[in-house]
Formats: sequence, C-alpha cells, structure tokens
Amino acid sequence: MDENRMYTTVQGDMWDHIAWQFYGDVKYISFLFSGNPTLLDIHVFSAGTKVYIPELPEDYDEDIPEWRL
Repeated sequence: MDENRMYTTVQGDMWDHIAWQFYGDVKYISFLFSGNPTLLDIHVFSAGTKVYIPELPEDYDEDIPEWRL
C-alpha cells in the first residue's frame, strides 16, 4: 500500500468521520471499507490505527447505486 495514502487514527475516529475528512461526504465510506477489510470489525478507532485511504475513481457516478459499480 502507498504510505502516502495512509491515515493514522486518533482516539474516537469513526468510519464516517474519516470518509468525511478525506472525501468530503460520508457516502464514500464503502471505499474505505473496501481498502481496509481487516479493520471492518472496528466501529470506534483507538489512536494509532493505520487506515488506507483509496483514491476515488475519476469516473465515479454518484447516481449509480454502489452495488452496480
């Protein structure tokens, strides 16, 4: 994984906050999930967890349901 695309959590971070912080909208949370399958059982992060932040596809059409992508 690209170290430049890694985020180190602070105590209390949650998936929706991380999505908002990096993508500007919580609707992109599934990109975080797909890039971090080993962290999916975490709901509230402790400090120091490395989370991979995948790039959003350039051709992403937000009107198409994600399961159809």
